[in-house]
Amino acid sequence: MSWIEIGSINDIPRRGARCVATPAGKIAVFRTADDRVFAIDDRCPHKGGPLSQGIVHGAAVTCPLHNWVIALDTGKALGADEGAVRTYPVKVEGERLLIDASSLTSLAA
Repeated sequence: MSWIEIGSINDIPRRGARCVATPAGKIAVFRTADDRVFAIDDRCPHKGGPLSQGIVHGAAVTCPLHNWVIALDTGKALGADEGAVRTYPVKVEGERLLIDASSLTSLAA
């Protein structure tokens, strides 16, 4: 993997998200209450709602438009809903937040 820095973990509040613009489109980077970090497409599979504006609970986010719940680790809709968003490898080194650049360029091609 080829890691690039996208900011600091401190840029994202616990149970919050920030967006990163990439060649693949907008990616939402989430921080859970226990400081786990996940990156997924910022577009709900249902109607395209901005997942970065949803409510983070545990390792999931609820879309602000129609309450679909998306698992942050798999990108899959939970419950009776069906659909998924793409996930991206992300990690924290110290306070630095990094995302796998190769996962972004493979989408832009």
